[in-house]
Amino acid sequence: MYKIDISEDGSIATLSTNPASLAKFHAIWLRDNSWDPKTRAPGNGQRLIALRDIPNNTCISKASITGDKIQFTFMPESKTVEFDIQWLLDHSYDNANAKNLSGWTAPYVETWDRKLNDSVPIADFHEVQKKPDTLRDWLRQIAKYGFGTLKNGPTDDLSLMRVVDMFGFVRETNYGKHFDVRTEINPTNLAYTGLGLQAHTDNPYRDPVPSIQVLYCLESSAAGGENMVVDGFRAIERLREENSEWYDVLSKYCARFEYSGEDGVVLRSRRPMIELSPDGELISIRFNNRSTAAITDVPFEDMQTYYDAYRRLGEIIDDPEMEVTFRLEPGECFIVDNTRILHARKSYSGTGTRWLQGCYADKDGLLSKLASLEKQLDKVA
Repeated sequence: MYKIDISEDGSIATLSTNPASLAKFHAIWLRDNSWDPKTRAPGNGQRLIALRDIPNNTCISKASITGDKIQFTFMPESKTVEFDIQWLLDHSYDNANAKNLSGWTAPYVETWDRKLNDSVPIADFHEVQKKPDTLRDWLRQIAKYGFGTLKNGPTDDLSLMRVVDMFGFVRETNYGKHFDVRTEINPTNLAYTGLGLQAHTDNPYRDPVPSIQVLYCLESSAAGGENMVVDGFRAIERLREENSEWYDVLSKYCARFEYSGEDGVVLRSRRPMIELSPDGELISIRFNNRSTAAITDVPFEDMQTYYDAYRRLGEIIDDPEMEVTFRLEPGECFIVDNTRILHARKSYSGTGTRWLQGCYADKDGLLSKLASLEKQLDKVA
């Protein structure tokens, strides 16, 4: 049985079940989050009023519970609004167990190490393309682990565009709408050689970075060239567990990144290698030894500590215990969250062929598609 109590001045509502208090809400927060048709557009849920349109002295004059609904009457507007109790509990901000450890991650995120080799997120290209529930499940895996793979796809030029079409839109860069990864003479980027590459995030010199990368295999007869992925969030967790000072210095100070390998292109950014939100949520990692410029934003007295931390983070990333490794065959691809997952490639021989195509997209499109599918399929269920 739910119970609702209002403070004497009407500024706070307390939702409880005897004898436990569940959540407290401010009157102004409740009024701002009202879902009545004069406050929110029925079609898209966007607010129709600004905060300035809500009286500053808003208070609750009356509240009552009917079933799983609560009705609040707000003064001085004399406006009664109904809330779903579960919605209020889902959006409670009165949480005694709120995360206070810097570097926390979203509830749907699960960090991992090499043990994930036994259960790499994988789906069939055509099943994902045709079945909404299979696409939903695959996107959930990407949101959870930061990457996913597809098998049994076509081997036509630009097949990767069909992957992006499943969840979003291509983000065009100076490399074009897509790029080809294969050995070149006098390459503009080390990715176009047969050299092995340290695990890295792509394009750290951009603001914002492309948050999704797709790599699609069209040809693969050269020996070697296995792909590796590393969970940057797990690497950061390990660094924090080993030495909080190292974690703090890499999240406190900005590194600098730069790319100027083409005529007319000079890309620069200034961001920390470990990026946190103001309340400590781990947002992203930027780690790319090839694109790191001179670091000049760290005070002299902290620079040695910074380099100690930078070196150790690299050692953790290079630890084989952190790697998930797989070889892409023609018609296979993988997609990574470029704000979280570092990817690498082992060296490969000059004989045979190796041709991958890559492109970038944005994570908001992927998460939007996932949320839309969950909402749609939940209704059906």
